[in-house]
Amino acid sequence: MKFIKPVYAHCDLPCGIYDPAQALIEAKSLKAILAKYDSLDDHNKTRAIIIKEERAELVKHHLMVLWADYFKPELIEKYPQLHDMFHKAIRQASEVKHHLEEAEADKLIEQINAISDIFFETKKV
Repeated sequence: MKFIKPVYAHCDLPCGIYDPAQALIEAKSLKAILAKYDSLDDHNKTRAIIIKEERAELVKHHLMVLWADYFKPELIEKYPQLHDMFHKAIRQASEVKHHLEEAEADKLIEQINAISDIFFETKKV
């Protein structure tokens, strides 16, 4: 029997797989849906709402994975504002589900960008 050497990593998988861009892409698609919503016919408005719901859930999923799998305790200690930032962004994704105003998607994009700034700052280390 061969000995398997334990491997220790900051993340569940190599850190290179995590990126807030996934959440940002979905948030930008939410903004695009909301920008077009008023010009759609009733059938396409219904479809847009369904897609908006799915995309908002994807934003939440991507943020939660980033929060749980990438930002380990040592980074949270270094950036204590992260908990509040993620909480607000995930809540904002839910707000986008409940509203039709582009401004709600803009808030979400701003929040994800702020998280991205810290994420990329941690990559410099």
